[in-house]
Amino acid sequence: MTKKHLSAIAAIALCGVILAGCGNNGTAETTETAAQTTSPDIVTMAPDPNEVDPSVPVKLEDGITEKMYGRAILNEGNLARLAAAMKKAQNGEKVTVGVIGGSITQGSSASNQNNCYASRFNQWWTNKFPEAEIGFVNAGIGGTNSYLGVHRVDEQLLAHNPDVVIVEFSVNDTDKTMNKYSYDSLVRKILSYETNPAVMLLFTTQENGTSLQDVHKEIGAAYDLPMISYREVVYPEVAAGTLDWKLISPDNIHPNDAGHDIIGQIVDRYLNEVYDKLDTITEEPTAFAAEGYTNDYFKNAEMLSAADITATSSEGFEAIENGFYHQFPNNWKTEAGGTMTFDVECQNFGVFFLCTTDGKSGTYEVYVDGERKGKLEADFTGGWGTYGNTKQIVLAKETAKHTIEIKPAEGSEDKGITILGLMVS
Repeated sequence: MTKKHLSAIAAIALCGVILAGCGNNGTAETTETAAQTTSPDIVTMAPDPNEVDPSVPVKLEDGITEKMYGRAILNEGNLARLAAAMKKAQNGEKVTVGVIGGSITQGSSASNQNNCYASRFNQWWTNKFPEAEIGFVNAGIGGTNSYLGVHRVDEQLLAHNPDVVIVEFSVNDTDKTMNKYSYDSLVRKILSYETNPAVMLLFTTQENGTSLQDVHKEIGAAYDLPMISYREVVYPEVAAGTLDWKLISPDNIHPNDAGHDIIGQIVDRYLNEVYDKLDTITEEPTAFAAEGYTNDYFKNAEMLSAADITATSSEGFEAIENGFYHQFPNNWKTEAGGTMTFDVECQNFGVFFLCTTDGKSGTYEVYVDGERKGKLEADFTGGWGTYGNTKQIVLAKETAKHTIEIKPAEGSEDKGITILGLMVS
């Protein structure tokens, strides 16, 4: 049989199927099928009013636009604590404002300290309340994350009794699991402090959009905190080609004066909006009692220095002052092959140590109860600079007594290391 005959037979069969569907039953089935397959109403999503217009370049000299500000405020948050601080300042009482974060908060790449966002934050308070005494604490340290932050916040920030705090770690935090724990505990520590401080979260970004904003945003949402995103202001514009990153940063991370000014404008406007409706905010601040978003592993975190704890045994290490940071003045240092042992009762344990570019530092191993648990790689030859690094060694559910031993790894017997502190909780 030829292909032509097969085609003819197929055509006849198809006609039969169509005719069979023309009876009463066929009509009912066809109508029912048509009803079932009727397209649903098309829902048209309203365009985002704050979306970047690729045809409109950013003019920094004109200041932030309405669209930029609309993208920046991720959550207005509960305003009771912030309003209480403003009312306190209105009454001429002392109000202390503080910031904690990494190098951006410290003011890196600003031409001078007065031009960084942290100082702009302080200036808002001093300008708005000239009759009040405004205290200011900048607890920003370059190259540090919220894991270190939660271990140092008591001494370096909370000891100053802050009323309002900005937290910024979104480019220094890189571990979505570990830093979720540390950031949550840090925020909770501040919120739980006896002065009932208001907490504002600031999210920054790298040039390519890298930021732990989405993780940090979960914590902010859990506690209904004000959340301000520099990332959402600048990155969509950079991605759309309407803003040249080089105009706001000399590298791939740190804002220059123009970048800090953008953050300052956002923070100023947000605070002004809260101030303008101050009389309508009647809720009184209360003690923080929300359940932890995570397990709150680091709620009792603290840093132990050479002034706080004595090694049970030590060979080749000596206690020194100001190994690198003035904020951490009492350290341990070995020039080559030192060993130290500590007896520590804790739930979690980590080490804060110095990474150097001079080629003199090596790799040291950390043993817990005789079992190797981690290593400290202190050689940063060829890197961007000397800095303090953190290494989590133990993360547990219960507190226990541990023997901690720090000693050189094979091949580093002639290398040194500086231990800046022991991180316990």
